[in-house]
Formats: sequence, structure tokens, C-alpha cells
Amino acid sequence: MIKENVLTTSSASSMLSELIVGAIQDKKGKKIVQLDLRNIEEASADYFVVCEANNPVQVRAIAENVIREVKEQTGEIAIGKEGTTVGEWVLVDFFNVVVHVFYEPIRQVYLLEDLWGDAKRKEYEDFE
Repeated sequence: MIKENVLTTSSASSMLSELIVGAIQDKKGKKIVQLDLRNIEEASADYFVVCEANNPVQVRAIAENVIREVKEQTGEIAIGKEGTTVGEWVLVDFFNVVVHVFYEPIRQVYLLEDLWGDAKRKEYEDFE
């Protein structure tokens, strides 16, 4: 039996992605970009949220804060988490919203946002 994800509506995905952005900002994540993939047929999620950090320790801290805040605020648990051991690129999957937290030099290698150039893009101001 497949458990139905509570956050299945488009508006719920939007609210979840905004909650995630706030959790990233709490840990001083930089260059946050929200990619709205809802109008892209082959997209595997409604949103990607991409950010970067100054070092691998901060990458892991951001990812863990995202997981903690989403669980506390919504009760949702990430269905997947990859990359925490190395901390250069951590992916956190909430089914309709996927979070990518990069160590700054690694983000420059993959340029993930450019792969989804036809997505609606929203950039967030860095906080110091």
C-alpha cells in the first residue's frame, strides 16, 4: 500500500517551498532560487529549491534545518535524503518539493538551475 502524501495540491507545494526557503535563510543559505516546475510535463516535482553554503558543515546544517522545520510545521517527513556524508551536495526530497543544498564550488560545476531554464524562477535576497 502506498501512503498518500498529505502535501499533494499545488498550493500546498507552494507553501511548502516557501517554508523551506525560510528554513534555509535561518541557517544563512545563500543565492536561494525557487524553480516552479508545475508547467513542465517531464518534471519530477512541483518545485526545486536550490541554494548554496560556504562549507560542507553549513550544507549539512541547512539540510537538517529544512528537514526539522518541515516536520515541526507540517508533520511531513522527507521521503529521501542524499549526500549528507560528504556535504558537497545534499538533496532532500519531499515528493512535490525537492531541495538541493550545494557547497558553493560544487554548485558552479553543475549549474542545476540552467537545466530547468524553462521553469519559472524566483530568487531570494541573501541575509547577512
